[in-house]
Amino acid sequence: MPPPDAARPIRAIIVDDEPLARDSVRLALQRGGDVEVVAECGDGETAVRAITDQDPDLVFLDVQMPGLTGFDVIERVGVSRMPPVVFVTAYDEYALRAFEVHALDYVLKPFDDARFADVLAHARGRLTGDPGGEAARALSGLLRGWAEQRPDARGYAHRLMVEDDERIRFVPVTAVEFLEAERNYVVVHAGGGRHRVRATLAGLLGQLDPRHFVRVHRSTVVNVDHIREVQPWFGGDYVAILRGGQRLKVSRRYRDQLLRRTS
Repeated sequence: MPPPDAARPIRAIIVDDEPLARDSVRLALQRGGDVEVVAECGDGETAVRAITDQDPDLVFLDVQMPGLTGFDVIERVGVSRMPPVVFVTAYDEYALRAFEVHALDYVLKPFDDARFADVLAHARGRLTGDPGGEAARALSGLLRGWAEQRPDARGYAHRLMVEDDERIRFVPVTAVEFLEAERNYVVVHAGGGRHRVRATLAGLLGQLDPRHFVRVHRSTVVNVDHIREVQPWFGGDYVAILRGGQRLKVSRRYRDQLLRRTS
């Protein structure tokens, strides 16, 4: 896509299923002074058509939408045809690392004027040219990561996105031995390693297949496929011994459901 003519405004499309969120972006763009909003879309299907028909210079794209997500929109349009994208998202700080790793612009809802102005200024700079197709490569990298984290046919994750040494990597759920709550994080124990995820234990458990993952303590979830044996312990508690030798306390509150899964 050729860069826009400096004599005309930047042509932008706003995509968000929340009307108030679209209003916020539009008003922020009006303060910028050199951006013309050529379309506003409340769903992914409409966005695909608008981007294809209008060929805008810039797209402000919500990530989480019913039906087609923002990532689905990019796939439908095609990475090579997609104009520069600013992701508008309610993702938390940890998930935003995916955008940062791929050097993609984003604003976190609700955003402030200073942050939006910075992102818009950066987007203007990108519109002057993109040597070597860097934007397309960044989008391709993000989509590959998203595809690896997609849920399976039953709606459960088959990989978890974790952070290791400032890098994003994906851990197959089959390799996860157990999960452990630690303040504002969940520690994922897999393959003898520890990986932190910024999430709640209940939230992460909701993404996992209950046929394989069960809570054994208020701060611990175990993958039953990695349990070698379960033994009685003191006071009605049990202990689950994993194949790797780890011993996990099973509280009385959760022992019955574990025993049903392992019997």
